Amino acid sequence: MPVDLAGTDQRIGSTRTLLTGSDGSVVRRTVLPGGIRVISESVPGVRSVAFGVWIGVGSRDETASLSGASHYLEHLLFKGTRRRDALAIAAALDEVGGELNAFTAKEYTCYYARVLDTDLPVAVDVVCDMVLSSVLTSREVDNERGVILEEIAMHEDDPGDSVHDVFAELVWPSDPLGRPVLGSVESIEAMRRSSIAGYYRRRYRSDQLIITAAGNVDHAVLVRLVKRALAAADEPGLHDDSRSPAPPRVVRRAPEFVAVTGVRGRPTEQANLVYGVPGVSRHDERRFALGVLNSALGGGMSSRLFQEVRELRGLAYSVYSFTSHYADTGLFGVFAGCHPDRAKQVIALCREQLDLAGAEGLTAVELDRGKGQMRGGLVLGLEDTGSRMSRLGKAELVYGELMSVEELLARIDAVSLEDTRALAADLLEQPGALAVIGPYDDDSGEFAA
Repeated sequence: MPVDLAGTDQRIGSTRTLLTGSDGSVVRRTVLPGGIRVISESVPGVRSVAFGVWIGVGSRDETASLSGASHYLEHLLFKGTRRRDALAIAAALDEVGGELNAFTAKEYTCYYARVLDTDLPVAVDVVCDMVLSSVLTSREVDNERGVILEEIAMHEDDPGDSVHDVFAELVWPSDPLGRPVLGSVESIEAMRRSSIAGYYRRRYRSDQLIITAAGNVDHAVLVRLVKRALAAADEPGLHDDSRSPAPPRVVRRAPEFVAVTGVRGRPTEQANLVYGVPGVSRHDERRFALGVLNSALGGGMSSRLFQEVRELRGLAYSVYSFTSHYADTGLFGVFAGCHPDRAKQVIALCREQLDLAGAEGLTAVELDRGKGQMRGGLVLGLEDTGSRMSRLGKAELVYGELMSVEELLARIDAVSLEDTRALAADLLEQPGALAVIGPYDDDSGEFAA
């Protein structure tokens, strides 16, 4: 059975063993004052440790005026603390041959390092110092503004990436999920240090903080290192249980999916398009059936979309399907990049394959192939400590449960033809939305259904 990670029944200061793997791995959790949770997975036979600090805040938690604040803050926390400047932060990990990085998603942010096991104290001290003791100077806010604007420009120059943002904006026009994680040029130019610092104080709170590590790590040693780092941070109120919890998400209900077509005209050599329908949330039990369905339809070289669009007709180099899961909603979609003159034909073929799957489901061969692809992806994806560390953070922060690898494989194996047929009929027969970037007029009517 999966382990419930709600944590409400675990006493502060206590440690609990959550899972013992068949490979000898052991997952433990300790709850610290203020609700900070420390989770580790001891993995036999490795000499590295991946360490991460997770915050339950992302672009979905931003108001329109703060669009991009979570990602902006991610940049700024590398720029200096009360104990280290930006160079000292970078040098501390470089000196031990470690990796230091971060990422911002729609519903969470993660700061992480990967080091040799003997250098775990360095990783814990530096990452916790960054996350909890950033000074956020006005100078660095202004300097990093230019960097983020360049990042936005780079993203916009890649239509294969930016078409996904266009699609999200079309289907969720009035919800933070529809806004890009990077924010917009307008929101970043308008954002000031006071706004970012206020967001930092409100959101980077102990009840939103998860600490994870995986590799050659002793849990008791990790907890001691984390406690020492938290004490050094000396963040006012970090351990104060009397403080009110962090504010809720900006939107508290699932956004309504808008089935619409949108075209962004750009002088590109290719047309890049995304067609999609509403999917399932990360808590929906049907997500395993959707994973199998996704693999069969567009997850590999033997998938229907790859075979029909690329292999049989040579209409596109890149074509695939994808899923996105959030707390209360999700997406299932198809991406393709092709010559502008072939875009309508490619869209028609993709819709035809989705309609066929919705009406008839998968074949037994496709079901087995989809399961095999999911099994392989799962196991191979957990071969490094960074992937295991991420699995712990996401399980604790957004899923609320931790399954063993054996349990996950069993869930995949349990998916039946009827499961995929019922799900395909439910999802793929819904009205879909289409986003296109290419050398067309904006909102071109030629792509209307």
